[in-house]
Amino acid sequence: MSALKAIPTNVITGFLGAGKSTAILSLLQHKPSAERWAVLVNEFGEVGIDGSLFSGQDAEAPDIYVREVPGGCMCCAAGLPMQIALNMLIARSRPHRLLIEPTGLGHPREVLSVLSAQHYREVLDLNATITLVDARKVHERRYTSHPTFNQQLAIADVIVANKADQYHSGDFPALLSYLERSLNRDNQSVFQVSQGTLQLAWLMAPALQHLRPFHREHSDPTNGHEIEHPAALLGVRDIPETGYLSIDNEGEGFYSRGWIFTPEWTFSARQLYRLLLEVDVERVKGVFITDQGVIAYNKADHVLTETELDNCMDSRIECIGTNRRLFETLEEALLACVVTSQGPLTPYKVPADRL
Repeated sequence: MSALKAIPTNVITGFLGAGKSTAILSLLQHKPSAERWAVLVNEFGEVGIDGSLFSGQDAEAPDIYVREVPGGCMCCAAGLPMQIALNMLIARSRPHRLLIEPTGLGHPREVLSVLSAQHYREVLDLNATITLVDARKVHERRYTSHPTFNQQLAIADVIVANKADQYHSGDFPALLSYLERSLNRDNQSVFQVSQGTLQLAWLMAPALQHLRPFHREHSDPTNGHEIEHPAALLGVRDIPETGYLSIDNEGEGFYSRGWIFTPEWTFSARQLYRLLLEVDVERVKGVFITDQGVIAYNKADHVLTETELDNCMDSRIECIGTNRRLFETLEEALLACVVTSQGPLTPYKVPADRL
């Protein structure tokens, strides 16, 4: 760490479903060929999906390194999960650029506070914080009244209105008006894109907004959580003999439930698609070993997409919503999608009287 100096670093933030992971994948595909890049990803859920998504799309090339910090805000437990993962990632990759993706329900100011700490000041060179936003959300009070949604916009050096191909004519002007009226921001660094196609030049814009004074949202550095063993903080989980585990999380008015399944199980792609199409939650991300290959599922704003991947370590899924009761029957439905298993594990079978 001491030999590394002034690594250009960007925080790429945005609310749930804004398209952060897609944007980072786009950046990785267009990075300069002679550079090594590192990506630190934080997810609200506890199981971690984006690491599998990036590595499954050949992002984990010799010059691209990815590490996850599952389980909500990176800065819970006094920033320990983030610092452990960040130090390991930097030491392993020695990157020419570092991208950090906080959870869509996380507080970017808290992340920037950790990155600005004394022990990182010589190692990291903070460049522009980029916030992705779906301009259509400014019409909905549940977003404009959410403090995290507003903080993500207020802290941004560059604001990117993603999914522009889906906007009506008044959506982008409404965003510009909201930024000026509610957040007292000018619109010189606000852009529209589709499919998360960020420009590399935006990464090099100066970092100015994070220098403004701000109030810490978490007065308790542990955020009320007991500090776990570092392996748990970094998402290392043992799957029990049942062949799967589920893990819950909650915060910011949202609930998540995630499942990790043993890699010996194969799922029906057709059944999974039908199931996830009907799941009524805010956000769904999953990577599954199916009878049609490895498939990533992504659902936001009631739109479900599928992406074929080259590989994955196991099958896993994370669902985020505002009503935890919606998760009560989902586990049984997921297990019913298992079609084959190897070894001693026996997949769940729907009872005969329910077929």
